[in-house]
This record gives sequence, structure tokens and C-alpha cells, in this order.
Amino acid sequence: MSLQLSELSKLEDAMLLLLRLTIGAFLIWGVWDNISDARKMAVFVAFLDGHGFPVPRFAALLSVYVQFFCGVAFLLGALTRWAGLLCAVNFLVAVAMVDYKLGVRGAFPATCLVLIGLYLAARGGGRFAIDARQERP
Repeated sequence: MSLQLSELSKLEDAMLLLLRLTIGAFLIWGVWDNISDARKMAVFVAFLDGHGFPVPRFAALLSVYVQFFCGVAFLLGALTRWAGLLCAVNFLVAVAMVDYKLGVRGAFPATCLVLIGLYLAARGGGRFAIDARQERP
């Protein structure tokens, strides 16, 4: 057994799938209440308004549906690179407008979603993704 643990590279595709499924499910779960309950969406609109977002209703709808799209795309491994970029931008805005006020610990979850989005944009969905079938010649 090597100290480099290179044999773990055999699990790369499975771990990428697990990452996509976990983040995708989390994103959908995180916005489902806003999609299914107009009162929850109104609370989110008020939250964004309180943090100085221009056109808070539009910003809330855009953020919620971008997150939902990204979640579905990550689950399926479809349009993964685009979803990764959208995820990164969405949560970069969250960090810049809201979460930075919470300090390092408070901004950490959104910052992780920025980095995961960038990773998926650069890496793609992997072998167990719909994208993999589209990218084959």
C-alpha cells in the first residue's frame, strides 16, 4: 500500500457522483419551500430587500429558480458545467451581499457552494452523468 493512496483514484467517478447527488439534493431542498409556498417566497423577498438587493422580488425569483435548476442539473449530470457556473455566481452574490457580514464561519457554507460550483464547471459531471453521453463522439 502506497502512502500516496493512489488506489483511491478508482473511486473518483463514484465520489463525483456522490458530490453531485448531495449538492443537487441540498439545493432543491433549500428552495423547495420558496417554490411551493408563496408566503415563504415573500419572506425571502423581504430578506433580500433588507439586505439592499435591487429589485428584490426579481432577485429572489432568479436565485430560487437558478438554485432549483442547478440542483436538478447536478442530480442528472446534465448541463453540469453551466449549472456549476450558475451555482458559483449565485452564491458569490450571496457572499458579497449577505454572508460576508456573518464572518468566516457564517460565510463558509455559501463559499463552499461557490467553490463546488467552480469545480463542477471545470470538471464536468463525470462518467456517471448524462453529459458524459453527450460529450462522446
